[in-house]
Amino acid sequence: MRFDVVTLFPELFGPHLTQGITRRAYESGQIDVRLWPLRDFADDAYRRVDDRPYGGGPGMVMLAEPLLRALAAIVADRGEARPAVVHFTPTGQRIDQAVVQSFAEGPGAVLLCGRYEGIDQRLIEARVTHELSLGDFVLSGGELPALALLDAVARLQEGVLNAPSHQQDSFGDGLLEGPHYSRPETLVIDGVERAVPAVLLSGHHGDIAGWRRARALEVTARRRPDLILAARQAGRLSRVDEQFLAGLGL
Repeated sequence: MRFDVVTLFPELFGPHLTQGITRRAYESGQIDVRLWPLRDFADDAYRRVDDRPYGGGPGMVMLAEPLLRALAAIVADRGEARPAVVHFTPTGQRIDQAVVQSFAEGPGAVLLCGRYEGIDQRLIEARVTHELSLGDFVLSGGELPALALLDAVARLQEGVLNAPSHQQDSFGDGLLEGPHYSRPETLVIDGVERAVPAVLLSGHHGDIAGWRRARALEVTARRRPDLILAARQAGRLSRVDEQFLAGLGL
């Protein structure tokens, strides 16, 4: 799959593409990321890509024309008439695991990283196919959401993680992930001795799986009851799951 990133700050993407475990997805060619510096598509000596908003008000708006030229160049290079074009904005659909999974199974997309007060609405209406958001807060630009989407998609590619790892992640089965423990078996913090739960030392795979399922149900029910409701509606909770939740009074 291929992601073309239109950005004013291409240097922000370099470390992500060459560091950490997700670099395997880029080095293997499973994900091809191409960076398109937007100022290369300006048409004046100042390489201007923004201007004052009509109607007044603070800040600047990213001009449609440099973006149109950038998108035309990407379309010609991709050889694809209408690639998916993603605009990152607080007004967009919140990115969740289902959104990530859909991109992980697709051909890729063009990622528009807006800045300033935003992008000229006419460009959005004419070219954008997806509007996505990281959450209910405002960032300085679309680069961080683009990096987040690339990271989430990369870790789902075959061979990037150990086979079962992403299946046990939070949201992998619609629930939050439970706690994890490592060595030593007993740890003293602030004078309090804290031991690894005995079931994790038992070597009994069925008991361990049951304990992990119970902890995932518990943390999800307490912190994200909406996910429990969604899991019920989708038929993902077993009779044993429901009995455990009932025992929690949830």
